[in-house]
Amino acid sequence: MSEKTSPTRAGRKSASPGTVDAKLEVVVIPVSDVDRAKAFYEKLGWRLDADRVEQDIRLIQFTPPGSPCSVQFGANVTPAPPGSTQAQLLVVSDIEAARKDLVARGVEVSDVFHCSTGAVCRFRDAGADDRAPGPAPEKSSYGSFASFNDPDGNGWLFQEVTTRLAGRTDPSVTSFGSSSDLAGALRRAAAAHGQHEKRLGESDANWPDWYADYMVREQSGEELPT
Repeated sequence: MSEKTSPTRAGRKSASPGTVDAKLEVVVIPVSDVDRAKAFYEKLGWRLDADRVEQDIRLIQFTPPGSPCSVQFGANVTPAPPGSTQAQLLVVSDIEAARKDLVARGVEVSDVFHCSTGAVCRFRDAGADDRAPGPAPEKSSYGSFASFNDPDGNGWLFQEVTTRLAGRTDPSVTSFGSSSDLAGALRRAAAAHGQHEKRLGESDANWPDWYADYMVREQSGEELPT
């Protein structure tokens, strides 16, 4: 069979960069005491996916609520020194609520802070001097943080994100990680739609489509409808 008519080659697309999905699945964190670390991440309310032993390896996996990415740790899982993983970001839609949840669980967490310089910051280091108290001015998206550590000193940061930067999310696969995220998006859409109806001077019977358009655009960082 000739190459021209080969079914193996017919319709084959040439590979090019960026055409294959590569979704971040797991982040590995180094710990010194596996059972102590397991108890801590259970305390956070994260979902325990696995705790298994194979030969001389013990692997534990947890997934934060609403997250598509999980964390793994255990015995003989990584050569990195315990506590060396820092500034891992956990995106939340309401940073005060996220902080209060950890406090209620008995977890030590910093007060909410933001970057005081407005430039490239070192605030991810708990000892940096560019942490300013309180949320970002005007509660700007991406600007408010709170930090906490696991028992080994691996560092985590809550980051409040309410509106995504343009291009950050594919509008064709827009999704919400939790019911609270969806509720927040609906409230923002409702407030914006109220202003839309004021401009119209009448009730908008097409509000479901308007809500959907607003929420998808907000999530993907596109220009919002008016």
